[in-house]
Amino acid sequence: MSYKIDKYLKNIETPIYICEEELLEKNLKLLKTIQDKTDINILLALKGFAFSPLLNLISKYLKGCCASGLYEAKYAKEFVKGEIHTYSPAFKESEFEEITNLSNHIVFNNLSQLSKYKDKIKSSNSIGIRINPEVSIVEVDIYNPCGIYSRLGTTKKEFENGDKSLLKDIDGFHFHALCEQNSDALELVLKKLELNFKDYFKNLKWINFGGGHHITKEDYDIEKLIQIITDFKNRYPHLKIYMELGEAVGWQTGTLVGTILDITKNDIDIAILDVSAE
Repeated sequence: MSYKIDKYLKNIETPIYICEEELLEKNLKLLKTIQDKTDINILLALKGFAFSPLLNLISKYLKGCCASGLYEAKYAKEFVKGEIHTYSPAFKESEFEEITNLSNHIVFNNLSQLSKYKDKIKSSNSIGIRINPEVSIVEVDIYNPCGIYSRLGTTKKEFENGDKSLLKDIDGFHFHALCEQNSDALELVLKKLELNFKDYFKNLKWINFGGGHHITKEDYDIEKLIQIITDFKNRYPHLKIYMELGEAVGWQTGTLVGTILDITKNDIDIAILDVSAE
């Protein structure tokens, strides 16, 4: 916590999240540099960072945001400028029409979801399918989107066994396979992605590299990331590339401030706070 915050703590009622605009803008400038050098679109992942008072600042640097359902899409429409990309493992029929009105991109988890809703999609919606590259490099199972029996995304086998008539409706692929990882992990995922799905790339307009890229962490290899993206674009120059960053946007930009309400003793002193470790 910086001295700028510390001197005001006596007048703050906790619990409270405090975000330092200067630190946030430092992250955003780095992400903007990557956007400019690689000609990609970086989106804010609301599930990772949704700090309403500073979303106007974020909109000055990033290209929009991604939502995980109707209410995040409504939030995005109110607070964020730019594109809105909405993905959900399964959409509710009662919410889908409103989602189509709010979203630029709609990403389906599989071909069956696309088949169910294809007649309700508007001409203004760009349609994507989330794919599962089937490469498990996330060490903690609960955070591994490509783990065994994952419900997230469509595997190569599922895609090839699906309704081929739906392929004409698909504008892009989305994958999310990382969690707080460096650029070398993205390189491994892209190799498997191309091995399994590159035959379909020629008919696509865009590909979304998802999130989990720890770009603003001190040891992240930014030059390697730029080279990976540049090489991919050289192989597939017709594809627009998106990335969705949440934690990396707000990484080390603020503090959760709490108050010690009591000290209880059980062989050691244990602080009781007004915040949760979660």
